[in-house]
Amino acid sequence: MRVALLQMCSSDNPEENLNTACAMLREAKEQGAAFALAPEVMNCVSGSRTHQQNVLQVEAEDLTLAGLRAEAKALGLWVLAGSLALKSDPPEERFANRSILIDDQGEIAARYDKMHMFDVQVTPEETHRESDGYAPGEQAVVAETPFGPVGMTVCYDVRFAYLHRALAQAGARILTVPAAFSPGTGPWHWQPLLQARAIETGCFVLAPGQTGTHDISQGRSRKTYGHSMVIAPWGEVLLDAGTKPGVYCVDIDLSQVDDARRKVPALTHDREFRGPK
Repeated sequence: MRVALLQMCSSDNPEENLNTACAMLREAKEQGAAFALAPEVMNCVSGSRTHQQNVLQVEAEDLTLAGLRAEAKALGLWVLAGSLALKSDPPEERFANRSILIDDQGEIAARYDKMHMFDVQVTPEETHRESDGYAPGEQAVVAETPFGPVGMTVCYDVRFAYLHRALAQAGARILTVPAAFSPGTGPWHWQPLLQARAIETGCFVLAPGQTGTHDISQGRSRKTYGHSMVIAPWGEVLLDAGTKPGVYCVDIDLSQVDDARRKVPALTHDREFRGPK
C-alpha cells in the first residue's frame, strides 16, 4: 500500500491553503497513493485569535473540508485532513482542533478532536497556551478503512503513550500523528517519540508535518519543524521528509504489524499493579 504525506507550510489564509492541498492530493494520486495525509491545522496557521475568529468556520460550513471531500471523491483517494482549526458548536467558545478522515467517495469516515493541549514554555521566547484557544477532545477514535483500522491522534498527543496503547488494543494497525511540531523540541523529541509509539504498539505511524516559516498576516510569527515521518512497527524510519514542503510517498506492508506483534506480543502482557505510594 502506498501512502503520501503532504508536508505543508500553511499560511493563515484558508482558501490559499486549500488550493495548495488539492494540488498536492492530485500529485499524490499521480504517484499511486491510496491514502494521503495532511498535517495539523492545515487550513490556517495563525498567531492571532482575532484573525481565527474572522476566517474559521464551524465544520458544517467549512470550505476547506468541503473542498477536500470533493477532491477525495474526484480522485478516489482516502484523505486525512490532519487537522482543521474549526469554530465549535455553542456553548463552547474555544475552537476545535479536529482531525477528519475522508473516504474515497468523499464521505467523512471519522472525526477526532485533539485531546492533549500544548501548554508549554519551551524557551523564554517560545510559549504556547493551546488550551486558551482550543477545547480538548474527550473521545479516542479508531476508524475502519479498507486497509485496516486507523487510530487517530494529533501532534502533542504523541507524548502520551497510554492513548496510543489504547488505540492499538482497540484494533488499530496504523496510527496517524499529523503535527505542527515546535522547532524548539523537534530535533530532540520528534523522531524518538514516533519510534517509541510504533515499537510499543506494533503499528505503522504516519506523521505528516507542517514545516518552515509560515506566512502570517496578524499576530506573532510561527515556525514549525517539518520532518514528516513514516515509522514501521519495528521502529524503522521509512521516511524522513526533511524540511522542504512537498508530497512524500512510501510503500508500507501491513503484514509487518502481525510480524512485530508476534515477535513481541506486549499488547497482551498488561498486569494489574499497586501503587506507587
